[in-house]
Amino acid sequence: MLHTINNRIYSLLLMILFAVPVSAQSLQQRKNDSVFVKVKEFFNTQDAEGIYSLTGESFRKELSADAFKTIATTQLFPIGKINSSTLISFVNNQLSTYKLEFGTVTLQLLMTLDDKDKLGMFLFQPYKETSPEKLIEAATSNPLKTPADKAIDSIARKYIQKGNTVGLSIGILKNGQISTYGYGETTIGNKKLPDANTLFEIGSISKTFTAVLLAYYVNEGKVKLTDPVTKYLPDSVAANPELQQITLLSLSNHTSGLARMPDNWEKQAFEPLNPYKNYNKQLLFAYLKNCKLETKPGEKYAYTNLGVGLLGIALEKISGKSYEVMVKELIAKPLGLKSTVQHITPELAPRFVTVYNAEGKATPAWDFDALASCGALRSTVTDLLAYAKANMQSATGTSKPAKAMELTHHITFEKDAKMGLGWHIIFVDGVNYIFHNGGTYGSSSFLAFNTEKNLAVVVLSNAAESTDGLGTELLKKLQ
Repeated sequence: MLHTINNRIYSLLLMILFAVPVSAQSLQQRKNDSVFVKVKEFFNTQDAEGIYSLTGESFRKELSADAFKTIATTQLFPIGKINSSTLISFVNNQLSTYKLEFGTVTLQLLMTLDDKDKLGMFLFQPYKETSPEKLIEAATSNPLKTPADKAIDSIARKYIQKGNTVGLSIGILKNGQISTYGYGETTIGNKKLPDANTLFEIGSISKTFTAVLLAYYVNEGKVKLTDPVTKYLPDSVAANPELQQITLLSLSNHTSGLARMPDNWEKQAFEPLNPYKNYNKQLLFAYLKNCKLETKPGEKYAYTNLGVGLLGIALEKISGKSYEVMVKELIAKPLGLKSTVQHITPELAPRFVTVYNAEGKATPAWDFDALASCGALRSTVTDLLAYAKANMQSATGTSKPAKAMELTHHITFEKDAKMGLGWHIIFVDGVNYIFHNGGTYGSSSFLAFNTEKNLAVVVLSNAAESTDGLGTELLKKLQ
């Protein structure tokens, strides 16, 4: 309920802004505060029309006055009056976050203004206490010798000095030269710096490997992107007419119409801190037999772990091999990726980090069953830089992996989001980057590259705190 008003607008945000302490008040901050005073007044008098009058054009395109009034009167105003409010942060001279205390609940309001000083972002969330920053500077392997070293350090410090972050491994590929940097610790208290060969969960970056597998089998003539997924499912599942227009392409570029997650997710042996572990094919097929699509396949982008997980099931049917074996044989071994795996072996275990949740507390790393292809892989900065380099050189490559990677870069959809196969295309300071990120309960990852700029950035963290802002700032500084 609380992720209400323009959750639809911002659910696709790929860049997270860092919260920094508020100091001297800027002109823009005063403008934001002035509009917030009006918002608070209208909220406490339950004047939905008054609040809507403060919104800008982009907001109104997404939410009509009637729709906003319905949300306000049924979900927001019943919370009660705002008894007190405090500005928590003002980030990038744009994003204000206010702590709002009601009678029985405390929320936070994220708010931005457009160039006409009208509301652009207006988003209520549960209030989160921010962890105090580390009092001691986190250790680093950064030599701080070059201007680039110092620039990277200034950006990385904003992340690693947060109270809920632990370790950080950064890799830069610029004009053919590789630089790597470690910050913090692999486990709280062990004083062991992460390095380029430290293993992290990479979460949804796994989806790009799944896309390469799909492209590989397309190039081999074993499948077509236009194949219906029902071709690779048991007859009892394929009989569901809702599934029959879903293609392998639409599973890879998030236009299948499937829900983000199946609604029988928390059944049987569900583990809240390791949610994918026990979700098996039996449960998946039971859901698919009667599921309803949210949109018509191919028409709308809606990020779905279920969709890419189902794509992996189809690829296993096509190949007769497990997801991990396909990744190893068709991608990792040909590219020399020695530490990109689904399961951590005893040999690899000493290099695998402890992972920490949003509050900075240790939490289990995730295990996967049926939906492995949506986020099961673990990897290192060394391997992901090699993977990025291979992607950047794929257009001129002649090997089977190169041709598969090149196919994944072709634009397949660009209405609501710009998509290749598996990859997102993001726009940073005038430059298009091929991009994916990842996040689990205890890890965050970022990978982006641009062939013309000859630049790739990899960021891996063993904390749930998003690395998107850090990765994006590195792109801006280095491009």
